[in-house]
Amino acid sequence: MHFMTGMDQRTVRANGIRINLWTGGKGPPVLLLHGYPQTAQMWRKVAPRLAERYTVVCPDLRGYGDSDKPRDGYDKRTMARDMHETMLALGHAAYALVGHDRGARVAHRQALDYPEAVTKLCVLDIVPTHTVFARADRHLAAAYWHWFFFQAPDLPEIMLAAAPEAFLRYVFRALTLRAGAIEEPVFREYLRAFTLPGTIRAGLEDYRAAAKRDLEDDERDLAKRVRCPVLATWGEFGKMHQLFDVLATWQEKADRVEGHPLPCGHFIPEEAPEELLADLGPFLAA
Repeated sequence: MHFMTGMDQRTVRANGIRINLWTGGKGPPVLLLHGYPQTAQMWRKVAPRLAERYTVVCPDLRGYGDSDKPRDGYDKRTMARDMHETMLALGHAAYALVGHDRGARVAHRQALDYPEAVTKLCVLDIVPTHTVFARADRHLAAAYWHWFFFQAPDLPEIMLAAAPEAFLRYVFRALTLRAGAIEEPVFREYLRAFTLPGTIRAGLEDYRAAAKRDLEDDERDLAKRVRCPVLATWGEFGKMHQLFDVLATWQEKADRVEGHPLPCGHFIPEEAPEELLADLGPFLAA
């Protein structure tokens, strides 16, 4: 079941794997990257509206949804290459990029590694990975417990696989402000994707890579800045807003940054699609 009104499903080969995606519309290309523990379906309220003015591409990231789930390659540099090659396979050499959660971490790396391709970057409800680890304290450890739990080998796979529905319901309930933002049929679709062979492991490897390979890559690239315009928005009722001056963390990483909180929790494209579209409109058109 899918909820991408007016969008077509396609599979492309990129960086040696199959990427499942939804695409539609015409105009300048915009790439939308989902987060954990979701799929491209999280853009269902945003993508069809953007497709009125843009060519919109919504992939399932490596390891997520109906894309391939190889053993490795969950560092953001590899995942960014997946997404860049996906856009090239569709004929888009340059594009705007919007990412939420893990997808925003892929997007940040993509903007650093492919500055000639990424024309604009919008990051939703994250601060940079390096910043998270560099400034971790007891408050962050409590709010982002899963970042640390997921680092343990093998045990999280066993526990999540034993109670996938309970885990997903907990995550969505804990991080959402607006009740009903993730409708039950959509939840069932997320659960279907989450319980496909390999998805749980792949998502955990995504977080494990963040604490190792991604952190090392970020350390090496501390002097590199995002050159394209950046829009950062975050949930006013989410963890980031409580723990960080989110805008300031992005001003440390990029030359031109604008942004503000939105009246929602973590899942911005589902909780506050109208507010997000109101921000994306002028940002993408500028």
